[in-house]
Amino acid sequence: MAVNDDELSAMAIEELDAACGLSWPELTRITPWGDSFTGFAPSGREVEIERRYIWAHDPPGAVRVEVEVRDPGAGEGAEAGATLTKDASEP
Repeated sequence: MAVNDDELSAMAIEELDAACGLSWPELTRITPWGDSFTGFAPSGREVEIERRYIWAHDPPGAVRVEVEVRDPGAGEGAEAGATLTKDASEP
């Protein structure tokens, strides 16, 4: 799968920002979990969006959030990810 499509990369980053917007208690309640859905890129093409929330190995207890946006018809896609840890201010 090619990872050179700027539109898909921008979408992956935008979706990652949304996926990381959960509070720590919300994140830990849904981890491990993932979903996928069909959406539309700004250009109007149909794309598949997949989110994954998994326990990270490093650092222990962290949550790895991964997002993949792909255009199966074109064989293109992009991924973005972040590792989140509990903030000291979180309950």
